[in-house]
Amino acid sequence: MSNICYRDTIGDMARRAATKYGDKIAIIFRDMKISFYDLERQARRFANLMTSYGVRKGDRVAIYAYNSHYYPISMMGLAKIGAIQVPINYMLNAEEIAYVVNHSGSRIFIVEDILYPIIAKDQAKFSTVEKWGFLPLGDSLVPEGFFNMVTEMEAMTYDEPQVEVSAEDIVQIPYTSGTESKPKGAMLSHRALMSQYHSCIFDGQYETDDVSLHALPLFHCAQLHCFLMPYLYVGATNVIMHKADPLEMIRLIEKYQVTHMFAPPTVWIGILNHPEFRNHYHSSLKKAAYGASIMPVEIIKQLAVTFRGLKLWNYYGQTEMGPVATILKPEDQLLKPGSAGKPVLNVETRLMDDDGKFVPLGEVGEIVHRSGHVMTGYLNDPEKTAEAFEFGWFHSGDLGRFDTDGYLYVVDRKKDMIKTGGENVASREVEEVLYQVPGVEEVAVIGLADPKWIEIVAAVVVPKKGAALGEKEIIAHCRERLAGFKCPKKVILVDRLPKNPSGKILKRELKEKFVAA
Repeated sequence: MSNICYRDTIGDMARRAATKYGDKIAIIFRDMKISFYDLERQARRFANLMTSYGVRKGDRVAIYAYNSHYYPISMMGLAKIGAIQVPINYMLNAEEIAYVVNHSGSRIFIVEDILYPIIAKDQAKFSTVEKWGFLPLGDSLVPEGFFNMVTEMEAMTYDEPQVEVSAEDIVQIPYTSGTESKPKGAMLSHRALMSQYHSCIFDGQYETDDVSLHALPLFHCAQLHCFLMPYLYVGATNVIMHKADPLEMIRLIEKYQVTHMFAPPTVWIGILNHPEFRNHYHSSLKKAAYGASIMPVEIIKQLAVTFRGLKLWNYYGQTEMGPVATILKPEDQLLKPGSAGKPVLNVETRLMDDDGKFVPLGEVGEIVHRSGHVMTGYLNDPEKTAEAFEFGWFHSGDLGRFDTDGYLYVVDRKKDMIKTGGENVASREVEEVLYQVPGVEEVAVIGLADPKWIEIVAAVVVPKKGAALGEKEIIAHCRERLAGFKCPKKVILVDRLPKNPSGKILKRELKEKFVAA
């Protein structure tokens, strides 16, 4: 027999925040300011709108949109009725979007006006969708057959839905990009995400007085679940950007006296190098987080000089972990360069070999976790779920090692390790050396097929504006600092590196592009 007194869900979190923080500003989007009280009322309205369209506990609702206040509103609203949000990557094409929507079994598909043209001619491909919602953030006309989410929400009551929801119920199914041919749906429960929020708040030192800027995509679990949702949990103010833009980020830091911001290293580099950067006031920024890849030591030093008193945190994990697993804290950024830090509050992390045995200290093994953060499993994929949970631990697919102080170093993706002439080369080690070359703005190290070496180490380099870089000097720099087999045998100069919306460099695209180069 269940007892409602035991409830601790995301829907409950929203109501508690409204009770505690009331009229305090929870979200700023464009020129709109929303209090915690109004955020809870809007979440209830969204829940009641979905209920009016027949959404019941366990049903899925897909959200295809850029960032706005409607992301947390829909998340909280669906949580209140035990329904499930399916966030859609807006970088996908219509066929890829249809796969995610259909595979998830989403009954309602809500589309932002600016993204509607991408799926307009392919609606017939969405076989599970029963109702189409339109999110007009501009002045767009609602297409025929769609309901206007904004106006129909306004017609709903503020009544709290009376649905019994438990901590083990699924609240979101984000789809992983991974290395597979088709993405997998990671089922995240209320329990997993609440546990994750506790870890982020504790290890990330989130405070009620913080003002956090959210520029990276909210369809991605890092921005949504490591930062926006836990910051709402503690009653902080959150500035949401529709899309990431370095200049706008710089302006908003000044305008709203932002104290905290998350961005991958590539975005931090773009901000530091922006010609308008020094024309704006940014001393309010005291906390900065990064992830997706290791921050080059040279950039850490530059950030420390540019933002006086700035504290840095490196977040490491993956979607299936909610996503954070380990954090490198501010005091360790230069003491442990390249490290992913230590497991967060609610995570236990070990290294394992292919036979399920833990590897000795200092040796490389697959990074595995036990935690309340962990997903329930992959949707409709028991085989991949069993593989991920083999030997009673969640398998990350990453290779790593621990040093004698217990700090984790991610060596590489298990499937992406470069094997050249019988030796293993970690791309991150080579990238760290390449970032020391004057004139290098960004770099990605990949393995390219070679008849003699099986694979060669190749460096794809973006030079800084006006820098004169040559292959010979880059390779010579590496030879002074790396073993010969680790040095790039090929250097490719490019104008930009392909990235996903969260700023992670897409090495697979580079491999495909330069396979015959």
